[in-house]
Amino acid sequence: MENILLVINIILAAILVILVLLQKSEGGALGIGVSQDNFMFARSAGNFMTKATAIVATLFIICSLSLTILSRGDAPESNSVLDKIEEKADDTPQLPE
Repeated sequence: MENILLVINIILAAILVILVLLQKSEGGALGIGVSQDNFMFARSAGNFMTKATAIVATLFIICSLSLTILSRGDAPESNSVLDKIEEKADDTPQLPE
């Protein structure tokens, strides 16, 4: 199950990167590449790309969280770091008086 989720997570990450790179910038480049001819088409394509990016990002986060939850079940129960420090402090030799 973990291997399937891991493959899905990698695929979603690649799709998310591609979707982000395909989006047009919205004025961050001082208007370079924006023309009035393609304004309506660019607006609708941007709207679709924004929705697709949001959906893929949500699926990526859900997949990542489920991978984390599944992998925690296999891990042995561990003590707190503070407990380990206290145990180590008890093992230190005492100076004679």
